[in-house]
Amino acid sequence: MTTIDLTPLYRNTIGFDPVTSLFDNAFRSEQRNAGYPTYDIEILDENCYAITLAVAGFVQDELDIQVEPGLLIVKGKKDSDKDKRKYLYQAIANRSFERKFSLADHVEVVAAKLDKGLLTIELKQELPEAMKPRWITINSGSTKVLEHNAKKAEAA
Repeated sequence: MTTIDLTPLYRNTIGFDPVTSLFDNAFRSEQRNAGYPTYDIEILDENCYAITLAVAGFVQDELDIQVEPGLLIVKGKKDSDKDKRKYLYQAIANRSFERKFSLADHVEVVAAKLDKGLLTIELKQELPEAMKPRWITINSGSTKVLEHNAKKAEAA
């Protein structure tokens, strides 16, 4: 198990607490989850993403997707009493899980589907108009508005 010391980040930065907490939580949860279930994160478009989890053996009723501010939680709950099989050898993971994904601001879950043992969750990042870049038109040769505002400021 590798341990990463983030103390220098806390000592030398101001206002980045959420980022350092994000790293701390990511390292801790990754060690707890031990890579189960495996997943892919895919870029579909400029602001569209998909998370696909390999959830073989789970049916829709055993899966739960929860969204909180800045967090996506996917849970799979297997009923151990339901399946009373006796195995000679068992390598297929058939256990409950909880997988957390940190979401950036303005990322919304738009859809989820379960197909052939793969749970795909689609996400989209929609920036509010106020946060989108805007272009300012440069007028050539006309400084009348600026001169008028400067004269008003001097008079006041």
